[in-house]
Amino acid sequence: MASASFVKPDTLSSPWIGQRSFAHTSASSPPRVSFAIRAGAYSDELVKTAKSVASPGRGILAIDESNATCGKRLASIGLDNTEDNRQAYRQLLLTTPGLGDYISGAILFEETLYQSTKDGKTFVDCLRDANIVPGIKVDKGLSPLPGSNDESWCQGLDGLASRSAEYYKQGARFAKWRTVVSVPCGPSALAVKEAAWGLARYAAISQENGLVPIVEPEILLDGDHPIERTLEVAEKVWSEVFFYLAQNNVMFEGILLKPSMVTPGAEHKNKASPETVAEFTLTMLKRRVPPAVPGIMFLSGGQSEAEATLNLNAMNQSPNPWHVSFSYARALQNSVLRTWQGKPEKIEASQKALLVRAKANSLAQLGKYSAEGENEDAKKGMFVKGYTY
Repeated sequence: MASASFVKPDTLSSPWIGQRSFAHTSASSPPRVSFAIRAGAYSDELVKTAKSVASPGRGILAIDESNATCGKRLASIGLDNTEDNRQAYRQLLLTTPGLGDYISGAILFEETLYQSTKDGKTFVDCLRDANIVPGIKVDKGLSPLPGSNDESWCQGLDGLASRSAEYYKQGARFAKWRTVVSVPCGPSALAVKEAAWGLARYAAISQENGLVPIVEPEILLDGDHPIERTLEVAEKVWSEVFFYLAQNNVMFEGILLKPSMVTPGAEHKNKASPETVAEFTLTMLKRRVPPAVPGIMFLSGGQSEAEATLNLNAMNQSPNPWHVSFSYARALQNSVLRTWQGKPEKIEASQKALLVRAKANSLAQLGKYSAEGENEDAKKGMFVKGYTY
């Protein structure tokens, strides 16, 4: 009797959600059989949430930095890393009038999900009132991966189901899990598989608990490699990711992606134009991402504020199979911090600075952004070698 084997799909644009295919090796065997994933209790809500976040002219504000990383941001403007200072900064961001015109979702750190304004209004309610979907960072950070080429793996699967259920009760409706892949370190097959499997398990657990998972295998900017090498690695990583998402019965209509743009390494001698970045990035996405996925929400990864916006704009000059937008942290916050400086009298000016960047990226999502009038600070790169969140 011929044995059955799991077939890694050659194409990922199947009409089945999270399709699994089985083929028999015998020529006389029956034809391939496909199975759709089980419909979960939250399926309709997941699709609705994903579509809301992936709405025209809007993207994600990522303020999910750990307390330690937020402390580094505060230190850059001379503030101590205290809960009061973190709360004050996040209140400045989340209570910006008109933010919901350009921002559809906000990724929060656990501390922020449970915080309130000084007047007692929860940050979750501030977001809801602005028509912004609250999200939550659920991973527990990176650790060295034994047996690898000095690479990392992402922790946080232990207890994730119960934590996700609590986050849902608190008002979160989507989640984020960030793992990384290093081009200079290989990447090794072990590191790629670990990244893809961890993301797939997280995604399945999130959907079981009502949270739309943002799938984020960040291809780090570190290195002096050309853009062609980044494309090669990105295609390999996303192939593995979707293979394991399908194995774990993840519903593609209820996820969002947070990829790196395909660029040369930060230390490469030649910079790529926005048109080149768009060409290589969209080539990768069209080869690897099924059209069932509602939204591609790019990370900025250390690009300058203007660079991240220009690259996004270039990718939206013609229709795409998915909503192509942004999920920026530094590329939305850098100008805000420089303006605020921890001074209450500068809160209004800081919020206006946030709206300037949010509106610029909103226009880029619509393919209508112009860099005319950008100040020089917005053009300064923010790449930090070995950057950690």
